[in-house]
Amino acid sequence: MYRAKFRTALAALACFAGLFTPIAVQAQTWPQRAVRLLVPFGAGSATDITARLFADRLAQRWNQPVVIENRPGGDSNIAVGAFASARDDHTILYSAPNPITVNPILYDKLPYDPAQDLVPISMGSEIFIVVAAPEALKLNTLQDLVALARAQPGKLNWVATPGVVYYMFAGFVRSAGLQMSQVPYRDFTQAINDLAEGRIQVTVTSLATVRPQAETGKVKLLAVTNDQHIPARPEIQTVREAGYPDFAFGAFGGFFGWRGMPNDLRERISADIRAVGGDALIAERLGGVGIRPRTSTPAEFAAAIEEERSKVAAIAQALGKKPQ
Repeated sequence: MYRAKFRTALAALACFAGLFTPIAVQAQTWPQRAVRLLVPFGAGSATDITARLFADRLAQRWNQPVVIENRPGGDSNIAVGAFASARDDHTILYSAPNPITVNPILYDKLPYDPAQDLVPISMGSEIFIVVAAPEALKLNTLQDLVALARAQPGKLNWVATPGVVYYMFAGFVRSAGLQMSQVPYRDFTQAINDLAEGRIQVTVTSLATVRPQAETGKVKLLAVTNDQHIPARPEIQTVREAGYPDFAFGAFGGFFGWRGMPNDLRERISADIRAVGGDALIAERLGGVGIRPRTSTPAEFAAAIEEERSKVAAIAQALGKKPQ
């Protein structure tokens, strides 16, 4: 039921978001004051770093300040709830699609309507997600990991970043017929330490998270889930190249507007974001932390969200996951 509701609402947003708005806004004159950019993660996170780089360039383009407001916690529900309730035509959200694709699976009630309160404007970036193992296991590829898991059923432990990354790897484990145990962590930093010491055999997370351990030789990067190679590490195969196309995905973030956002304004802001995303300095700085700029039209962003939502929903259903 939610799936049908989401598709209908998303299609309506893509076509008619500009028909109704609580505050009259002219696309040509917006912004008329400082713009707030809400971020559901703390300062220094990959999402925060990306948002700040874009905010700096957009402020120059708009001749108005773009102020970052970090609202971490609650699986992004705190920030998204604040964004939805603000109904402010000068407040934008920068977030991963988790509030739409994952949180409706995790929670029976949300402080926002995932089908109405988040209007896709443009992607901003794609984070490289890697499958990593301790160097001590002497694995080189994803195929090596699968072979080891099949040779030692029930003996390997894994951990993945919460959200879409967790669901995608859980789905991979199931579809590949592997018997591996998922270990939950309150502090993901401890998971990386345990990986480096061999107490965890597999971790699926952002490149930035495991890069220090990989550079010291304690951790081996087996594959990247994105369709593109990591520019600095082109020798690392993609999961498609490894023979597991259903495991392919990219963790992306983007800009969302408010409910009833005028369509002409949404298109204009999207065009500005795409122009900013082509800045070579942004690409250089993001590349240094395992991220690449990835901008889009509103329709392309909406389609990518729906694709992720559909994948996660199917995996959750297969795993028997229900809202808490």
